[in-house]
Amino acid sequence: MSLNDSESTRRQGIQVIARAASILAALERAEDGLTLSELAAVVAMPRSTVHRIASALETEGLVIGSPRGLLRLGPRLVSLARATRWHLGDAARPHIVELSRRVEETVELGVLQGTSLLLVDQVVARRRLRTVSTVGARFAAHCTAGGKALLAQHSDEHLKSLLPTRLERFTPSTITSRTDLLVQLATIRELGVALDHAEESEGISAVAVVVSDASGDQAAVTISGPSRRIEDREQGLAAALRGAAGGLSAALRAATD
Repeated sequence: MSLNDSESTRRQGIQVIARAASILAALERAEDGLTLSELAAVVAMPRSTVHRIASALETEGLVIGSPRGLLRLGPRLVSLARATRWHLGDAARPHIVELSRRVEETVELGVLQGTSLLLVDQVVARRRLRTVSTVGARFAAHCTAGGKALLAQHSDEHLKSLLPTRLERFTPSTITSRTDLLVQLATIRELGVALDHAEESEGISAVAVVVSDASGDQAAVTISGPSRRIEDREQGLAAALRGAAGGLSAALRAATD
């Protein structure tokens, strides 16, 4: 092989990686998934090229296809994310275990991905009536306590570019107006605590605060449970979260310092 052939192969490899990254980024923005034709149009590549790269990504678990022909991000991305900056989950784990033990409720750790909250760790309460989610699951940020806590860290200008004017409704309590959400996020910034009063799932409420590591990456720590129980204890749970946040942030900073 000549030097020119070697350079050409290197450039082709770089191009394939760049195209694969564009496909993954497009799927990240499309929470409901995209058909192959839609994906090709979004990334401005030939359909055959997208099919070839998406098939390779699917083989590696980075992309999954549905029976309806929709492509979405695959489950292996969760483990990859946790192996990079969400090795922070390892540093946070003892703290959320202790917090769950103290308050006797489920405690979750989540990060913001676009307009979604990605659940990266969870400690389930030892009670008969409790909340349980799947690590790696994504929830709409505008109607979850953790999602709103993280959205509140951004400026209104950024949020207007990120969120549509009308937001998806999940329950009768979901905020569906971006304007109304921005008003609530201003209050969250002031108080440092976000609430979810059965806005994402009926009968489930939550309280959340934000913690951060040395590089400025942020996560939301959420206490969730049956609505009546959480809302009756809301002030006490918020105080418990505030009390735990300092030690949790210190642990995350130490892990990334």
